[in-house]
Amino acid sequence: MDIFQSYSLILVILAASFGFFMAWGIGANDVANAMGTSVGAKAITLKQAILIAMVFEFAGAYLAGGEVTSTIRKGIIDAGYFQGVPELLVLGMIASLLAAGTWLLIASYYGWPVSTTHSIVGAIVGFTAVGVSTEAVEWSKIGGIVASWVVTPAISAMIAIGIFLSAKRLIFDRDHPLVYAVRYVPIYMGLAGFIMSLVTIKKGLQHVGLGLPTAQGYLLAVSIGLAVAFIGAIVIRKVNKKNDVYKSEHDQLTAEQQQVKVERVFAVLMVLTACCMAFAHGSNDVANAIGPLAAVVSVVSNDGLILDNSPLAWWILPLGGFGIVLGLAIFGHRVMKTIGSGITHLTPSKGFAAELAAATTVLVASGTGLPISTTQTLVGAVLGVGIVQGVAALNAKIIRSIVVSWVVTLPAGAGFSIIFFFALTFIFGVNTL
Repeated sequence: MDIFQSYSLILVILAASFGFFMAWGIGANDVANAMGTSVGAKAITLKQAILIAMVFEFAGAYLAGGEVTSTIRKGIIDAGYFQGVPELLVLGMIASLLAAGTWLLIASYYGWPVSTTHSIVGAIVGFTAVGVSTEAVEWSKIGGIVASWVVTPAISAMIAIGIFLSAKRLIFDRDHPLVYAVRYVPIYMGLAGFIMSLVTIKKGLQHVGLGLPTAQGYLLAVSIGLAVAFIGAIVIRKVNKKNDVYKSEHDQLTAEQQQVKVERVFAVLMVLTACCMAFAHGSNDVANAIGPLAAVVSVVSNDGLILDNSPLAWWILPLGGFGIVLGLAIFGHRVMKTIGSGITHLTPSKGFAAELAAATTVLVASGTGLPISTTQTLVGAVLGVGIVQGVAALNAKIIRSIVVSWVVTLPAGAGFSIIFFFALTFIFGVNTL
């Protein structure tokens, strides 16, 4: 293992640099998805979205990003093939981080919302299949990822359509929408409280040792949902009594004015759901950057020994968190624009339906083991609320470019990874299998 004795520090520095670059790409692309609907619906401004996401994404990544991470992210390759050649695993993971980061930079520049998970998966599969062995790749999991391109957006779209149509029929299509908002909005608030607290519990807190047993987790989420609904009902009734909602018809606001006020309520809900999604996203997807980095640090620190799980060095989580924050602040506006206004016109109620549908789909997928991309989930949800308005309300050109970018992500990550892998093996004088 001469490479570890001679270049250990250089390998760690390279992995840390490219890991930061990958985290930057996650911030520029994936985080922008979570906040794009809120910006597009004009619930918050672009600057406010960036500040909110910076706080909650970093909190999720740093506080709940995990004390231990799997050496081989997602179990997509068999570590047994690297036992005699750990240097190939190290150089491959470094190449994968650079490859995935490069693809995310390109996608973010063009405003394409792609999957950061699929980017790193494609990269790892690429160097493994070409540089080590095709048998080292768990191809069945790759098949599941390809299937998710259709299944995930479809599920999310159907849920979003259901949520938005229910709000439309129960509230917005009424003669006096504000009166019915007093009755039904607390139900949506309770549902949002339940779903978002469950997402936070299952996708965030479990990483930091605060996860609860399934029954207790659901009980806590139900309690939070009921509390949110109760508090919301009190607040909304007090606010609307000031507007004399219950007086005779000629004293009431016009239907249009009432709809504007109802949309403001949904705008507040959008901000809350976006905060929870940002925290859960930071805690979960930061592993796409720090997983390969942790693998490199572990193998180098143990003189080539490959462990199933490796404790994170103290500096890895903050590195990933800062990378995400900088990527969002510098480049996030491009993908936000695509999600928020490029696909279809969004209002707060439509954006809320999309965000809640995306969160629900994430929960369903995590419970069933379905491979999922938060990006594709949210895009599917936005498409769903757009379909309700009619096909003409959808931007076909933008949708085509998004679909193409999804299909290209795996091979793009793999292609870049193969190039960088062989370049690194040449530079360090390592023979491939």
